[in-house]
Amino acid sequence: MIGNRTSLLDLPREQLGRRHKKRAATPGPVGRAVDGRRVNASLTPAVRREGTEITTVEGLTPDEDDDLHPLPQAFIEQDAFQCGCCTPGQIMSGIGCIREGRTDSPEEIREWMSGNICRRGCYTKIASAVEQAAAGK
Repeated sequence: MIGNRTSLLDLPREQLGRRHKKRAATPGPVGRAVDGRRVNASLTPAVRREGTEITTVEGLTPDEDDDLHPLPQAFIEQDAFQCGCCTPGQIMSGIGCIREGRTDSPEEIREWMSGNICRRGCYTKIASAVEQAAAGK
C-alpha cells in the first residue's frame, strides 16, 4: 500500500527496495517520466500516478551490456555534473526537452529546464550536453 504522502521520488527507495536517488535537503524538481511526459517527482504523490508507466534515469539503459543512452553519455563527454545530486533530474528533464523539441538554443534549453536546480552551477555544461544529445537524435 502506497501512503498518501509518498512521492514518486521516495517510492523506489522506500517501498521497492531500489538504491535510488535520495531526497535533497530542499524539496524541488527531480525528474521522472510518467507515460513519456516529465514530472517533478519530489512534488508528485505516487498514489496519483497508479497505473502509469514511470521511467527513471536507471531505466534509460535497462541492461548493463547496452550502450549508455545518448544524454547521459553527453553529460559525461561535456563534464556536465559535479556532485551528481541533480544529475538524474537534469537528465530526465533534458530528455523531455529533446522529445518536446525545446532544444533550438542554449537559452531555450535553460528556460525549459529552469525548474531543475544545480547547486554547483553546471548550467552551461548541462545545456551543452542536451544540445549534443539533441543533435544526435
